[in-house]
Amino acid sequence: MPASYAYLGPEGTFTEVALRTLPETATRELIPYVSVQSALDAVRAGEAEAAFVPIENSVEGGITTTLDELVAGEPLMIYREVLLSITFALLVRPGTKLTDIKTVSAHPAAQPQVRNWLRANLPDALWESAASNADAARLVQEGRYDAAFAGEFAAARYGLEALETGIHDAENAQTRFVLVGRPARPAAPTGADKTSVVLWQRDDHPGALRDLLGEFASRGINLMLLQSRPTGAGIGNYCFCIDAEGHIADRRMAEALMGLRRICLQVRYLGSYPRADITPGEAGPTPPGTSDEEFMTAADWVARCQDGRF
Repeated sequence: MPASYAYLGPEGTFTEVALRTLPETATRELIPYVSVQSALDAVRAGEAEAAFVPIENSVEGGITTTLDELVAGEPLMIYREVLLSITFALLVRPGTKLTDIKTVSAHPAAQPQVRNWLRANLPDALWESAASNADAARLVQEGRYDAAFAGEFAAARYGLEALETGIHDAENAQTRFVLVGRPARPAAPTGADKTSVVLWQRDDHPGALRDLLGEFASRGINLMLLQSRPTGAGIGNYCFCIDAEGHIADRRMAEALMGLRRICLQVRYLGSYPRADITPGEAGPTPPGTSDEEFMTAADWVARCQDGRF
């Protein structure tokens, strides 16, 4: 496998900035790809060791392109996550004034994060989506559009200047990125982990979603993301992308996944990996009755009952 990481490019994306926070990138070739799909396909084809892509932002929730790619196709697995605070700059060709701007461009996920600023400052500007924020900057450089919302750091790369900086509608906005590779044994639990799965219902009936969520709730597992995605099989057919606190090596998580495997049509395991928002020392205690020791004690009690030793 090549010692390289694919990422959503071109150079100058927030994705690249977040990727370079990983220590191992010092020994990897970082290769930009034009889309999330092509970056993940590079991993599936064996052209890259892993791909680094955005998966969620704190304003709009899950990045549907990434979720859909992980739901479908040859299975992949998440190994790491990174959180990056996001603020935009309005990048223009030198000499451009705010009154000159008729068209603006950025990645679709950027639009909800700058919508109010646009309404207040460029109410008549036409929005054009780009494959990434850095790609929008490249298109401004080529003269396709008048301005791009991107990281201020991308200005020098594309010969642009930042007409406005610090643009964001929501304070403390963040985007979550994940490092995705081919399936393998997950890393050992750290005590502050997250497990991601995709669930397909066996059939549609009253309380079906409650049944799925009950497998987590009855074991004291907190959910951090729940998003439905259409399966493509017709209106009303959905699967559910879920992030849950804990690691597959934890007894409570393992039992929850076994329960889901029994009642679901299909379960796709996307990995167990360290959380980026807290360190192991900051993780709170598990709810009463849900620790590994308590699960093992209960299992031992059942075994003794079966042997007539209760």
